[in-house]
Amino acid sequence: MTNAKEVYLTSEGLQELKQELEELKLVKRPEVIQALKEARALGDLSENAEYDAARHEQAVVESRITELEQMVENAVIIENIKTDCVGIGTKVKIEYIDDDETEEYSIVGSKEADPFENKISNESPIAQAIMGLKVGDVASVASPNGQYSVKVLEIC
Repeated sequence: MTNAKEVYLTSEGLQELKQELEELKLVKRPEVIQALKEARALGDLSENAEYDAARHEQAVVESRITELEQMVENAVIIENIKTDCVGIGTKVKIEYIDDDETEEYSIVGSKEADPFENKISNESPIAQAIMGLKVGDVASVASPNGQYSVKVLEIC
C-alpha cells in the first residue's frame, strides 16, 4: 500500500498495538475457528444462530487484524521530541482565556488519543490550533460551539 496514511505513535503505543495483534492472531482467531467448527457440527447452517454469530465474530476479528497490521506497517514512531514548541509527543499546559481555566494535554497520534487520559489527537481542533506555538503564544480554536482562545503556558 503506497498511499497509506502514516500513523503517529509513541513506542509504547506501537507495542500495545503489536500485543493486541498477537493476541488476536494467536488466541482469538483460533477460538473463533473452533466456534465455527462447533456451530457447523450442529447441522443446518441456514437456521443456525451459533454459526451466524461465529461468522460475524470472525469478520470482526479479521477486520481488526487487517486494521492493526496496516497501522503497524505505517507506524511513524514519535522520537526526539523538542520542547521549544508544541508538536506531536509533547505535553502542553494551556489556559482557556475566556474561562481562566488551565488544562494539560499530551499531543499524540489519532490512534493513541484518549480524552480520559488527556491524550488528544494531533488532528483535533485544539491540537491543530496550537501546533508549532511556543510558550506565551495565543491561538484561536474553531469548535462546533464557536471560536475560543487558548494560551500556551508550558511545554514539556
